[in-house]
Amino acid sequence: MSGQWGEGPARGDDAPGALTTEAADGGAVPQPRTGGRAEARRAAQGKGSQAKGPQGKGPQAKGPQGKAGPEGAGPVPGGRAAARNGRKPPKKNVKKIVAWSAAGVLVLIAGAGGAIYLKLNANIKSFDADAIATDRPPEAQADADGNKPVNVLLIGSDSRGKNNADLGGGEDGGARSDTTILLHVYADHKHAVGISIPRNAKVTLPACKLPSGKWTKEKSSALFNEAFATGGTDDGNPACTQNTVEKLTGIRVDHTIVVDFQGFSAMTKAVHGVDVCLPKPIYEGDINPNLPKKGSVVLPQGPQKVEGQKALDYVRLRHGIGDGSDIGRMKRQQAFLSSLAKNIKGQGLNPTTLLPLADAATKSLVVDPGLNSADKLLSFGLSLKNIDLHDLKFVTVPWRYRTQDADLDIVQPDAGKLWETLKADRTLDGQNATGEQPDAPASPSASAGPSAPATTPSAPAAASDAGNAAIKVAVYNGTTTRGMADRASEQLKAAKFTVTKAGTAASTKYTTTMVEYGSGQKANAEKVAALFPGATVEAGSSPGVTVIVGKDFVAANGGATAAASGGSGPSAAPTTPGPLPTSVTNEARSADDDICAGTTYGSGG
Repeated sequence: MSGQWGEGPARGDDAPGALTTEAADGGAVPQPRTGGRAEARRAAQGKGSQAKGPQGKGPQAKGPQGKAGPEGAGPVPGGRAAARNGRKPPKKNVKKIVAWSAAGVLVLIAGAGGAIYLKLNANIKSFDADAIATDRPPEAQADADGNKPVNVLLIGSDSRGKNNADLGGGEDGGARSDTTILLHVYADHKHAVGISIPRNAKVTLPACKLPSGKWTKEKSSALFNEAFATGGTDDGNPACTQNTVEKLTGIRVDHTIVVDFQGFSAMTKAVHGVDVCLPKPIYEGDINPNLPKKGSVVLPQGPQKVEGQKALDYVRLRHGIGDGSDIGRMKRQQAFLSSLAKNIKGQGLNPTTLLPLADAATKSLVVDPGLNSADKLLSFGLSLKNIDLHDLKFVTVPWRYRTQDADLDIVQPDAGKLWETLKADRTLDGQNATGEQPDAPASPSASAGPSAPATTPSAPAAASDAGNAAIKVAVYNGTTTRGMADRASEQLKAAKFTVTKAGTAASTKYTTTMVEYGSGQKANAEKVAALFPGATVEAGSSPGVTVIVGKDFVAANGGATAAASGGSGPSAAPTTPGPLPTSVTNEARSADDDICAGTTYGSGG
């Protein structure tokens, strides 16, 4: 069960996790020569490398500087050893050989790359788009700068199908979701947050499509884990889980990715292991509570690197640590994903890193139709490269234990506030991460319109205050009429305030202009509000002063309110989400947190 991938008699296509270079017609693509000049000398001598690779199987792999591989590998002919033996290549042929070798390498790499893409495409399975509900939350719209958030549902399947039973144990058929995380990638693609959803949380299960083609009826109170098990197949029902998450959150799920035991195991080996930490040792009896004895240590106490079976043991572990609940297990899963992200980012988010990872994953991957090709998967992976580890957060949806059974209830209104925060593309600490760039500078004629600063009754007084320059103001357009953020910015600048940003608000349905203030900024906010008659002043979650202009500002500046509104009047005007409850923020984990912190829940560990 804990054997290493590729330890069998061969390292070919059948070895899990092996990244092959197979041609489209099934023929083998020759491996490119490595080693630069050393290979050129060997080529001139009519000899190839006879060195053994890892475990004595195959050619010796070269490192980044062309160094030899693991200890025990045989000597590489050529180079200094060859020179000492008098086997120097003819000087007159060296340049020509090097040139032809370089050209050959490029051709081979191109050919191998094409074969790899074909292989990845053949690996990927997608579920039926017809199983996705038609009654869905609206899709997020890209702003004028093309920025758009992406919501990805990550599901870890405990399917015992194929060879998964050898890795996960158990006799039950079908599949359940061991792990479910809704990953919200903000529109600026510099922030992301993953929300864990407990498998035993009570939710409304919507109508879902069965393998027979029939649809189930909505179920008002069901365990969240039932969604993936609907239909009872070894592949699970990812579309049903996606439908359930959309109904629970009101957030449109753009993509869904399911990884089973085999895929997870192979991925951890493709990245050469993941650093984890445990507060106490874990024994065989903790991994399998049905054993009659404690058994040997499987995972020692403290920091360690895990891959394959041991990585699975870590993320699936419940017993022997903490209170043995799913809450503790989710904390360890969040710590694991944080460490995995740190590992991948350290190696570099590039095709060299992502291709072996994708090859390992796609053999046991099921995705939505929108991610059903290698290009789409790799493009999505590369789109995450600018997310700093500190800005990758993990939280668990607010929950509480039920009094009538061992299951969980999702706590409201706390959970609702979390979903609204994500819809508004606000980070957990209230930052606007829409990625909106400043509006185009307003033209001189636009700035000189009927509501230019000089015509506003309170503007002259505000402009005469030399202290305004120390007040920093962020400005957002809360309407669909373009250029309003720049109009307001010009008005503020004319009054000597310092404008730090001008962009579009998370919502464009504001009726009344709002001036928000952070800690200690109320007096400054009131000064700013004097430039916007009728504006509402209230505390906000962002530092400094923020102005969100509404339809009243558009009307005062000669805009057409009817064309801009598109809403149902003042009652439809939303507000920027307030601060999240401590039940969310206090439990948030950053991907750069200490791997030994926050890995258990409750007493006993």
